[in-house]
Amino acid sequence: MLITIVGGHGKVALMLTSLLVEAGHDVVSMVRNQAHVAAVGEAGATAVAADVERLDRAGIAQLIGGSEALVWSAGAGGGDPKRTYAVDRDAAIRTIDAAVDAGVKRFIMVSYSGSGRDNIPEDNPFHPYSVAKAAADAHLRETALNWTIVAPGQLTGDEATGRIEAGPHVLQGATSRANVAQVIAEAVPRPDLGGVSLWFRDGEIPIVEALNAARDANR
Repeated sequence: MLITIVGGHGKVALMLTSLLVEAGHDVVSMVRNQAHVAAVGEAGATAVAADVERLDRAGIAQLIGGSEALVWSAGAGGGDPKRTYAVDRDAAIRTIDAAVDAGVKRFIMVSYSGSGRDNIPEDNPFHPYSVAKAAADAHLRETALNWTIVAPGQLTGDEATGRIEAGPHVLQGATSRANVAQVIAEAVPRPDLGGVSLWFRDGEIPIVEALNAARDANR
């Protein structure tokens, strides 16, 4: 498959790139900073320096045309509410719409386990991110794209175990970035996971088994 990753220099995205390339996929990785091109290339992707925060819908569609799947893994990184809304909500929604325009059938959204389900007070610094991600996820669910929302708990630097706990009951919980990368790598080439929101954290169930259970529960 030809897979485009938006936000390709993130820790999860770099691990994901290596996994996808090892599995035989072709990966195009979009990064905002020209200085990140080399690292993305070392992971095995074809790097494209492009700032989705500033690109319009047509510009994004032009860049992702020909992709069979797209992984949204970009984010503002917190700190500035205005930029959080600009990237995590507005740019994400433009990219979703651009994927429709460009004929990209498969869309993987990297979200978080509480998106649209938690209630973060407005005076909490996390509030803008929670609102932005919930809006982007809701927009994706309304499209005809074959979408999967990957929603891990709190990210850690722990090693991959290949095992998770998944289901609507998961609102938080430690989740290694390496496990997140493995979940996405398994999910991307599986259109049978279309319409699935996978809330998960580190656990004891093998990833493929957990994905199959989430698919079956969605039917």
